[in-house]
Amino acid sequence: MTRTLGTILAALLVGLALTVTSAVAQGEEPEINAPMVQSMPAQEEAQTVEVKASPAAELAATVDMPADAPDYEAWAKVATRAEQALETGRASEEALSSLRAEVVSWRSQFADARGENAVRITTLKTQIEALGPPPGEEGSESGTRTAQREALNDQLALIETPVVVADIAHARADSIISEIDELLRSRTADTLFTPLPSPINPAHWPRALSDLGATATSMWHEAREAVTSDTHRAQMRQSFAALAVFVGLAVILLLRGRRWVVKAGNKVQGIATGPARGVWGFLISLGQMIAPILGVLSIFIAVSIMGLLDGRPGYFFDLLNYTLIYLIIARWVGSRVFGQPGADWAVLNLVDVARSEGRFEAAALGATYGVYRFLDDLYVEEGYSEATLAVLSLPVLLVGAILMFRMGRLLRSHSMRAEDESAEGEGIGFRDRTLSLAGGALMVIGVVGPLVHLTGYVNFAQYVLWNTALSLALVGLLLALHRFYTDLYGLIFRKSVEEADQALVPILVSLLTLVIATPLFALIWGAREAELAEIWASVGEGVSLGEAVITPSDILILIVVFVIGYTLTRLVQGMLRATVLPKTSIDVGGRNAITSGIGYVGYFLAAIIAITAAGINLSSLAIVAGALSVGVGFGLQAIVSNFVSGIILLIERPISEGDWISVGGHMGIVKDISVRSTRIETFDRQDVVVPNSDFISGTVTNYTRGNKVGRLVINIGVAYGTDTRRVSEILMEIVMDHPLISVNPAPQVGFMAFGADSLDFQIRAMLSDVTMILIVQDEINHTIAERFSEEGIEIPFAQRDIWIRNPETLHAPQRHESSAQDTTRTDPADQPAASNSPAGLDADVDGDGD
Repeated sequence: MTRTLGTILAALLVGLALTVTSAVAQGEEPEINAPMVQSMPAQEEAQTVEVKASPAAELAATVDMPADAPDYEAWAKVATRAEQALETGRASEEALSSLRAEVVSWRSQFADARGENAVRITTLKTQIEALGPPPGEEGSESGTRTAQREALNDQLALIETPVVVADIAHARADSIISEIDELLRSRTADTLFTPLPSPINPAHWPRALSDLGATATSMWHEAREAVTSDTHRAQMRQSFAALAVFVGLAVILLLRGRRWVVKAGNKVQGIATGPARGVWGFLISLGQMIAPILGVLSIFIAVSIMGLLDGRPGYFFDLLNYTLIYLIIARWVGSRVFGQPGADWAVLNLVDVARSEGRFEAAALGATYGVYRFLDDLYVEEGYSEATLAVLSLPVLLVGAILMFRMGRLLRSHSMRAEDESAEGEGIGFRDRTLSLAGGALMVIGVVGPLVHLTGYVNFAQYVLWNTALSLALVGLLLALHRFYTDLYGLIFRKSVEEADQALVPILVSLLTLVIATPLFALIWGAREAELAEIWASVGEGVSLGEAVITPSDILILIVVFVIGYTLTRLVQGMLRATVLPKTSIDVGGRNAITSGIGYVGYFLAAIIAITAAGINLSSLAIVAGALSVGVGFGLQAIVSNFVSGIILLIERPISEGDWISVGGHMGIVKDISVRSTRIETFDRQDVVVPNSDFISGTVTNYTRGNKVGRLVINIGVAYGTDTRRVSEILMEIVMDHPLISVNPAPQVGFMAFGADSLDFQIRAMLSDVTMILIVQDEINHTIAERFSEEGIEIPFAQRDIWIRNPETLHAPQRHESSAQDTTRTDPADQPAASNSPAGLDADVDGDGD
């Protein structure tokens, strides 16, 4: 049951998130079950206060303002009224919210006014700068230039005055908005931490039951009167056909809709395999949620046709609405988090029994939250006392806390199971560790929440419990979406499930979804829509970096323009590499150098154009460039050296891809030349990355530069007494017969020297492909051995005579131990003398044991 509760909680949280989002879309503020602060409206309060002087209005009155300029006199009255309401602190939350919306409207006007004459102001400033700096002494510049400067300054001051007025008014509006937000936040905090009557006090129970019974009785009487009235009966007869259609539709969708979707999904999933199965499973599960929700809506349309939604009879259908809608949504999220029997899309790693429990508990938690929402609305509509609210909400909160505790146990069980299945020493991953911590927090909240509620802090207990549930549900939804993104990626790019799990694209899409969902988390925890709009407006104004102001739109333009430039550069590189350069006489290395150079130039130009298109002033980066040059001089010398060396290599091309080189003790084939380093593949199939500076400052041997022609040198020794001219003839025949030996220049065979042990000959021949030198040398050596054997030519080997000055030391007396029955010893004089012949000595030195 613990695991089942986790599923219910996740589902319930998603439902609550959707509810909060819907409320925000309708302009509602998240409810905290706090009594409204009663006060006189802010407008009435402002009427008793004298309008304060406005600097913006006073300055606007001294100059000629544009015809479309804001009415600063009217703004002064609004600002004064708002400031007075903040000073007294007695305005209600509705009045403050309304006043805030009015100030925001004025601020938007001021923001537009701040941009007036921007082009004209820029032009005048440019003209003034063109005149040069003002003279330091009188008479140092002509009178004409001075007159022009004064005229331009006067025009600039006249045009800038409306902008200054708008700036002053905008700053005042900003200050008022910030103070209103701060006051509302402080009131919310006070409401949360204000104790209500304790629900464990038996004195409050009769009143709570009486209030609830009175509501139920009134609801029953009103419903009976509505049904039995002649007007209602006439309305029923007129709309009987529509009523029958919606009732029938509701019955079909609620009883059979989900089953039909499941049956159709089983047929589709039976055909799909791999990631396609997961994608279809997600889409079909949406149908399983939508069908019953449409059935619930059909019920309410039918009830609306019957005229039973007005007054207290609508309470019952509100309860039904909340309970069914949240139950359906919670059940769907639970199925995605815990998985259906035989499904492979579960987020949590649990056994089948725990999965079933999780789905059940998820649905139960959704229904519980629906009851909580109904009681919350009932408290507001019926005007229940705080004691009644505390008593009626206690059972619901207890059930939610129990489900929350069991959900925490499910998450902990998932983490422990993941740890048991992980490889030894690796431990669990970040996600599983986070879920384990979240499980522990849920268990704590499930225990502490009811205790806090019992002490009288009802608002705080409900705030923490249900907002935590909502957040957890939203996290569960994000995890389910990540699974869908992974399967969708595998389906589109034809990857297996394992390959899609390791891909980066689904992770990036999930991170983007998390960023988009961040405002939902803020709304869940009490942030107001107006505050989020304020934050977004601040972000839209941009961040100042020196004189440059970077806004999100600037960043978007920069990214789009750079991506376009990058794509065009890649297209040009591909065209040159595949179509143009192969038709020229330029070698492979040169073609690669040209392609790489165009790529670097294209990327640089794309970056410059993108920065310029975004409106970022590059002159503001001069200080950064200066500081960077200092860093280059100290810490980046090696990097810069390698970069410059790479450019030189690409231009001069002393080496090219495919060359056989030797540098820094490494020999191999050049595989890649980049700006910083060059990659060499040795003949042992090892990659060696060599800094480009080594090619410029060191010694490099290029065996195949320009061509693959190379020389083969083989040394041969024959025994003294051999016919040297016959040896030369044989060697020349062998060399000339080999197909890879070049005949121009012709190979040479030379009698080089009279060696200590042999007559030394040397073969020198040019190979058409020096990379085949080992193969050619191997074949020629085999041929030489065969021909010398046929001709009776001996290949000598070194022989040495070794003389030992004291040979007797090599033959120390040996002691032979006799057995227990024979105790006699052999006299050393009776032993045969050791042989001192060269043959015996060689055998002893060789150590062959003979």
